[in-house]
Amino acid sequence: MSEQDKQALSNAEKQRRYRERQKQAGKKELRGYLTPEAMQCYQDIQQKTDWNDSTIISNALRLMYAAHKCGQVGLLNAWLKEHER
Repeated sequence: MSEQDKQALSNAEKQRRYRERQKQAGKKELRGYLTPEAMQCYQDIQQKTDWNDSTIISNALRLMYAAHKCGQVGLLNAWLKEHER
């Protein structure tokens, strides 16, 4: 096995361990693709808050849940469409 192969395995092992620690901490990895409109919103939020991806996604989901519970999802979607976001 070459030195490069050993390094690749080492990085893979580090990633596996990191993901395992995150799971043990009760965190879940989510993956997806952003629309161009969502990407612009993401960039605006990131620039204004300096939040990392995890914080942005966690807060977005919590806010969406609160909007759902308060019956405001339709109002927010209408605003997004009206402002082409």
